[in-house]
Amino acid sequence: MAAGHGNEILIKDAMVFLFAAGIAVPIFRFAKLPAVIGFMVSGIALGPFALGALSERWPVLEYISISEPEAAAPFGELGVLFLLFLLGLEFSFERLWGLRKTVFGVGGLQALLSTIALALLAYWTIAPDPGLAAVIGLALALSSTAIVMQVLVDKKIAATPVGQTSFGVLLFQDILVAPILIFVGLLNMNEGASLAGVLLEALIQGLIAIAVIFFIGKFLLRRMFKMVATAGGRDFMMALTLLTVVGAAAITASAGLSLALGAFLAGLLLGETEFKHQTEVDLEPFKGILLGLFFMTVGMGLDLPAILSQPGFILGGLFALLSIKLIAAFVAVRIFNKSNGLAIESAAFLAPAGEFAFVVTAAAGATGILSSELSAPLAAIAGLSMLLIPVLSQLGAKIASMTAKEDEPIALEEDMSELKGHVLLAGYGRVGQVVSRILVQESVEIIALDRNAQLVSHARDSGLRAYLGDASRPELLHSVGLEGASSFIVTVDNPAIVEAMVKSVRSVRPDIPILARAHDPGHASILETAGANYVVPEVIETGLQLSGEVLHRFGYDSETVRNLLAADRDEQYHRATSEDT
Repeated sequence: MAAGHGNEILIKDAMVFLFAAGIAVPIFRFAKLPAVIGFMVSGIALGPFALGALSERWPVLEYISISEPEAAAPFGELGVLFLLFLLGLEFSFERLWGLRKTVFGVGGLQALLSTIALALLAYWTIAPDPGLAAVIGLALALSSTAIVMQVLVDKKIAATPVGQTSFGVLLFQDILVAPILIFVGLLNMNEGASLAGVLLEALIQGLIAIAVIFFIGKFLLRRMFKMVATAGGRDFMMALTLLTVVGAAAITASAGLSLALGAFLAGLLLGETEFKHQTEVDLEPFKGILLGLFFMTVGMGLDLPAILSQPGFILGGLFALLSIKLIAAFVAVRIFNKSNGLAIESAAFLAPAGEFAFVVTAAAGATGILSSELSAPLAAIAGLSMLLIPVLSQLGAKIASMTAKEDEPIALEEDMSELKGHVLLAGYGRVGQVVSRILVQESVEIIALDRNAQLVSHARDSGLRAYLGDASRPELLHSVGLEGASSFIVTVDNPAIVEAMVKSVRSVRPDIPILARAHDPGHASILETAGANYVVPEVIETGLQLSGEVLHRFGYDSETVRNLLAADRDEQYHRATSEDT
């Protein structure tokens, strides 16, 4: 009977989660709020401290609340692993090596400054014990890998300098997981134990775990995937992919390292093989739903009674946490990078605490170092700060754009402000590369701008004059000769950034032809309103090209196909304009 009742609770909890994922969260999205906030707020409302706490008085609420949040935790962790695994697929060893200054320089300095400042504050205010104060400082110093990376991916800025900087710091923090847990254990260690011996043993275990993952990845992974692909069946490929993700995470976890670090390393190794893109397609749907479950478990962990019982302490602690970590992250980024805007925007992502705060407080509570009376409000401060990550990221981006004008002027190798007749190309991704190749063949002079340093380097290797910078900044546009340019082309795939560029260029040059890439007809209408002269919705054009190829294969002659596509193109563009007006 007990097992049957447990199954009923599990099924009911699963239905509540699916309700949140399928109905509640889309409502938040409709209200222009990030899905992360939707899941976390749903977790708070449906968790044991909100509706769940009222189910004893009103039993009917038990059917619309989560009874056993701890049962969902493993699935939520799996979502985090998928996120880091997919991120690893997009990286390369060269790119990772290029981030070494960010990982160890910015990441190390940020962690050091945050830990010292938070530990001193805890020592002076709530914990006059050096060991306990250090535990609190370490617990709150790290940031949320899961939420920050999800927001970066959602905003399509993971590959920008802000995304690269944030990821580098988060990667260093993941490396710190094992040393911090060892430190917490040492505080309760017997006097006869050797500190040097414990640290040496942990270092050896960590290196062995990473070496095992690299050995499997270099010598076995490709062979295993080839064998499964030859046998046929996407279900087998999916099973092997899951084994790769979970297995790598288990190897690093067994050595005391972060689960996420193992998943990232596995993705990094598989990204070097020909199975990279198929794996991305297979895992993407699972990542989203399981990450949502993780965010809900974070919301469920917010103890509302504890928050309401001491609001002054928690709100004060939240303000102190965000202030200290904002300053620490800003200083760390600013020392290694001279851009105020980059430092501000990155600090906004890194200021809140992360999921690791719950792990450290739980470990400290289990050893008796941290009392339950103190761990509950600390968890509440950490959880509330994580809830603010999407909001802080938007605020940081706005402040960074406002202060960009105060940054040092962009230094170019030559003065192009008097240049005439050239084309300005904003965005040197796949579409921008096609555009530039065709124009260069016809001897058109191009100046390319992009916010991704690697793409700028690639453009320069191709012989273009290309510069790192935001093409929505008027001073940069002036430096590359917007006043004398013959046209402005924007091929960036982020709708908000494209709109900002169109508006900025139109405000400086009311007469210049602006050609823009749009995501769909609705976005095309927005860009036309913002001042674009010619907009290409990629959804429409892709559909037309595919349809034309099918008609060719059915025997239609080229002229008939062109006429049919032209008529349909005019109709769809006209319909999009009519709907907008």
